[in-house]
Amino acid sequence: QVQLVESGGGSVQAGGSLRLSCAASEYGFSTNRMAWFRQSPGQEREGVAYIDRPSGTTIYADSVKGRFTDSQDNAKNTVYLQMNSLKPEDTAMYYCAAGLRTGGVWSSPSNYAYWGQGTQVTVSS
Repeated sequence: QVQLVESGGGSVQAGGSLRLSCAASEYGFSTNRMAWFRQSPGQEREGVAYIDRPSGTTIYADSVKGRFTDSQDNAKNTVYLQMNSLKPEDTAMYYCAAGLRTGGVWSSPSNYAYWGQGTQVTVSS
């Protein structure tokens, strides 16, 4: 019953910025921990960023650390992924996820119960 609606994708030149949004239909146990994943054709889905919403604690993949920032607006029940200094290798479909199983590793897609529809990010050189 949890719904996640993503937005903010688009095309940008290398070095540019985008901000992705993921609006959740509810806030509760299932949406306390949310993550961003990305996937390119022919590749596995990759964990990008994670946020524990009650504490604000974040985790980032090494490939995006220092460039991407995960944040939230509790009034809007929305999480954001601010992406700066974008590189062509960041090109992918980006998904937000929720419903992390208890004890599950944040970066494993199989541990999440709910997914957004995806938003395309394309970075040109």
